[in-house]
Amino acid sequence: MSDEELFRMILRDEVLIPCLIAGGIVLVVAMKTIGSVIRGVSRERTRREIAAFIAEGSMTPEQGERLLKAGDRGSSC
Repeated sequence: MSDEELFRMILRDEVLIPCLIAGGIVLVVAMKTIGSVIRGVSRERTRREIAAFIAEGSMTPEQGERLLKAGDRGSSC
């Protein structure tokens, strides 16, 4: 099979559309994964900062606990 035949086969609807669908699925999964990782890193950084404030004495452990609970997913305003 030559390169030209392969190119023509890819351009036909029977191969192009499934490839576009598969590529779209992979892209969406990758974006969700990256977003989840960024949220996790941000949450951990916040926990460390609150712990540092508690350690230096500028915040009480109760205040830190309330801040951490406020950021939980299950809580509502």
